[in-house]
Amino acid sequence: MAKSTPVFECTACGTRFPKAMGKCTNCGAWDSIEEVRGSLKRDLQRARSSFAQGHYNGPVAILDVEITETERTATGLVELDRVLGGGVVPGMVVLLGGEPGIGKSTLVLQWAATEPGLVLYASGEESERQIKLRAQRLGTENPGIHLLAETDVRIILEEAERMKPALLLIDSIQTLFDPDFESSAGSVSQVRGCAQLLTRWAKATGTPLVLVGHVTKDGSLAGPKVLEHLVDTVLAFEGDRHHHHRLLRSLKNRFGAAFELGVFAMTERGLVPAEGNPFFLDAEPRPGCAATVVLQGTRPMVVEIQALVASAGLGIPRRTALGIDGQRLAMLCAVAEQRGGIQLHDRDVYVNVAGGLEIEDPAADLAVIAALTSSATGRLLTEKSLLMGEVGLTGEVRPIAQLPLRLQEGARLGFSSAVVPKVGLEGKAPMQVFAEISVERLRVKAWLRQVAEIEDSL
Repeated sequence: MAKSTPVFECTACGTRFPKAMGKCTNCGAWDSIEEVRGSLKRDLQRARSSFAQGHYNGPVAILDVEITETERTATGLVELDRVLGGGVVPGMVVLLGGEPGIGKSTLVLQWAATEPGLVLYASGEESERQIKLRAQRLGTENPGIHLLAETDVRIILEEAERMKPALLLIDSIQTLFDPDFESSAGSVSQVRGCAQLLTRWAKATGTPLVLVGHVTKDGSLAGPKVLEHLVDTVLAFEGDRHHHHRLLRSLKNRFGAAFELGVFAMTERGLVPAEGNPFFLDAEPRPGCAATVVLQGTRPMVVEIQALVASAGLGIPRRTALGIDGQRLAMLCAVAEQRGGIQLHDRDVYVNVAGGLEIEDPAADLAVIAALTSSATGRLLTEKSLLMGEVGLTGEVRPIAQLPLRLQEGARLGFSSAVVPKVGLEGKAPMQVFAEISVERLRVKAWLRQVAEIEDSL
């Protein structure tokens, strides 16, 4: 009998090697290569045989493909519908990831409770009794929910074929295993193989499928990247467990806009949509605070930028950023000093986005520089005023996307004036607008001046 050749696989990216190695040459991960039992050829043959089972009609000419309007079904959760692009599409495969204890199981259980048809909830981490206790606490005991504590993906698919549910929930994909593969549950080959089987079944039957996934230490979804390419939508559930706000972010969506943001509040009765604007508190004006409007997908949100400029106690100035990119803060500090006349090279700078929100929108640049100026001088900015604009290295204020939409959101929250780029404003603004073209015009005195006194000219 011929001796089988060992195969080694990277648990981070799924790349296979003929021998053990300390570092993966594909993804660069250390100590991630483990031996896989069974041969690569046999694993591929079993994967192909699994895909051969199902509906196969052969190639179809593109002119013969019939297109109908995509029917969406609302989930009953407003913020979830926003992130999904308006609702659930038949055959849609959703991958939901998040840290332990963030509320993933709570979200999918509330989702299941709003489904009018049958729901198959397959859990490999909890028993039926544990899920029942959570449902009682949340008040989501929908008689259409059927619980299955199982980790064998073949048994789950057999039950799904028998029940024909309107929604299939898997919690979580890392706990499932396929008997045809000899590796342990949670390995790259098992996660990839189980996800492929479930995805093919969902596409063939038109059943929406939700896969709950684990995350790594750096917050990314665990398992091979091919798992993100298999599914239609990737949702990241974020938030601090010490705060009651939870953020549901769409990282990929084939049926809607990506990078949409849904905001929930964690209560004793589960997740509820956050009302108003949870990241902006209408408090008394203070030095070092500036308001701006950022876009999260297509959703405008008013946020408060807080800055603190203090003496460098150790002689080496620090640049600390929470909620914005640290390198961008260093760049804005240099622009503020060179173009705005604010001395920062020998002082500590701390910038924070209030509420714990992380933003990447460059439209907040102007508000960051204004907050730094206000903190450095100890004086207040104009009350009820927004500052929006991307700032370049030469000090120019560049145009930003969706400026009218941002102004409408600010007016809805009671802001009466705004400092915006010179280019990009079309039509009548819902508030008093003062256009600027460079940071040099907005030196210390200009920042501290009432906005109504800023000249609107080139």
